[in-house]
Amino acid sequence: MAQRNIHQKHSGSGDNVAGDKTNIHQQGNFGVGVNQGEISGNAKIGGVINEAQQQNLSEAISEVQNILAQLSQTYPKNMPLQAVETIREIENRPSLKQKLISAGQQAGIKALEKALDNPAGAIITGAIEGWINA
Repeated sequence: MAQRNIHQKHSGSGDNVAGDKTNIHQQGNFGVGVNQGEISGNAKIGGVINEAQQQNLSEAISEVQNILAQLSQTYPKNMPLQAVETIREIENRPSLKQKLISAGQQAGIKALEKALDNPAGAIITGAIEGWINA
């Protein structure tokens, strides 16, 4: 990569910038998110979720929580059955299932379980992990 000097200088008066003026001389290579290595295969970069992925994760978690809320009325005090029926419902909604698989791959299974914030979460995320590894 070619080296480039960047000079920023203020001289004279009458500009529209308030406050003290500073002369800056920077030298070197600059970039945001520059990868000079290689990321390949199923490599994951922890903690990096873009806005679209975050939106999908939020929507998927909300959908699952809504399903769980409905099933807790249908099967009160039967968490294992609530979890099994939730998994069955997810399997009948291919777009939701894919969102959860993607979220599990990107955010991690433990993060999904925590986000579900429900005792059935461990069983549901176990199914998601199975779909990922299938």
